[in-house]
Amino acid sequence: MKVVSIITRRLKEGKTYDDFRKAWYHSTGFGTTSKLYTMINAFDQREIIVIGVVEVTLDQDPMEILRIDLKERLDNPLNDIIKPEIGRTFGILFSEDDFSNAGEIEYKPPSIGGKETDLKEIADGLLLAKKFIVQASAERDNAQKD
Repeated sequence: MKVVSIITRRLKEGKTYDDFRKAWYHSTGFGTTSKLYTMINAFDQREIIVIGVVEVTLDQDPMEILRIDLKERLDNPLNDIIKPEIGRTFGILFSEDDFSNAGEIEYKPPSIGGKETDLKEIADGLLLAKKFIVQASAERDNAQKD
């Protein structure tokens, strides 16, 4: 299952993308297929958007992955670089669609890697993802208080 996160942050006045990247960049990998795409908003160059796609298998504990990210943020705080408000959106990848070809494209049911999406699996995954993200958020908030 692929978990997708969209995190938006706003640079503080006088800070640059390079400042952000140096503070944000992970020194520990997640141990699973993980791609993070970092963008600068074309209409607001102080807004940074990170889209993460992390593959989680049934034999992995999602909390381990979330705790790696928590440790990175606590070890490398971004408080001096970004404003305190952070937008967070998380979900489960539902479909990968390729619209590269020119001309008409025939409708296809949702699928990932050529395998049709199991809607029950997605629904179950959403419940689990929500549970783990709420737990990781509580751990982050408690760690930041200390």
